[in-house]
Amino acid sequence: MGILKQSDYADVQRVGIPRALLYHRYGVLWETLFAELGREVVLSRETDRALVAEGEALSVDESCLASKVYMGHAASLVGACDALFVPSFANLGHRKGFCTKFQALPDMVANTLRDRDVRVVSCLVDERGERLGMREAFMGLAERFGANPREAKRVWKAASRAQERACRATAEAQERQLAALEAAGAGGGAGDALAEQPLTIVVVAHPYLAHDPYLGGSVTDPLKRLGAVVLYADEMDRWRAFKASLEFSETLQWIVNRELIGALTLLHNKVDGVVLLSAFPCGPDSMTDDAIMRCIQGKPILNLTIDAQSGTAGLETRIESFVDILRYQKSGGYVHG
Repeated sequence: MGILKQSDYADVQRVGIPRALLYHRYGVLWETLFAELGREVVLSRETDRALVAEGEALSVDESCLASKVYMGHAASLVGACDALFVPSFANLGHRKGFCTKFQALPDMVANTLRDRDVRVVSCLVDERGERLGMREAFMGLAERFGANPREAKRVWKAASRAQERACRATAEAQERQLAALEAAGAGGGAGDALAEQPLTIVVVAHPYLAHDPYLGGSVTDPLKRLGAVVLYADEMDRWRAFKASLEFSETLQWIVNRELIGALTLLHNKVDGVVLLSAFPCGPDSMTDDAIMRCIQGKPILNLTIDAQSGTAGLETRIESFVDILRYQKSGGYVHG
């Protein structure tokens, strides 16, 4: 029936991980897990124009930019490892789903690269349908690499704790940054004194955009060059953000979008402006970004969509104009009711 047997990954020694999509959310977990299993992790290089072009050539036109970039990363690892690690993420429970591309990713990679003799290592995270949470999915994966149940449990604990520490450290670092801004008087004062304070801008974007130097860097780098303090919605405490999102919508299906919206509501009164950043043509973002624009008001919002085009002049012009508007407003140029 095509069902793989226990320990069918035991011979895999070098595991390739594309540095795209959910790697930017769970990368610490994955790398720690394979290191605890005694495997060598091979990461694809940082995103560049060549990887984007390769992924675009391998993908259908209707794929979103993030999926195309992932294909470029996956293809770049062919021949550099024994197998590619491509997990399937469906959901983490009720109202905690992922976009369908994350669930279909192993099949997409295996079929797209079928002529390149690629072996795909995978596991399924489906808390609702298969009743396989993260713990069960990755302990099962460890056993397929040859670990016994006790060893698999140890490996999972080490990996999950490393991920938790990394998330906590990131959230605490941003909280300290916010506290420092507040202590320095960001948000207080008036007129020229207020205008001299640095602008604080929150970037609301999936981690695979916000923290990819090539994709998100086309937005965050100009903001920083213009003197703005950049915060990231995905770096808020995830549980706090999720709870806050329930006040915005009880029916929103996508876990990452939920966290981003919740984080934005928590940061809204602490920032001067908001940048919504999406990859063309992301379905979930097209709905949630529109909801944000309509329902979360009181702060200027710049809504940006990036695609596979290499030119950034128009993008930088919009960012510069947005920063000028924020500075003018901060100096008292605009008054909102």
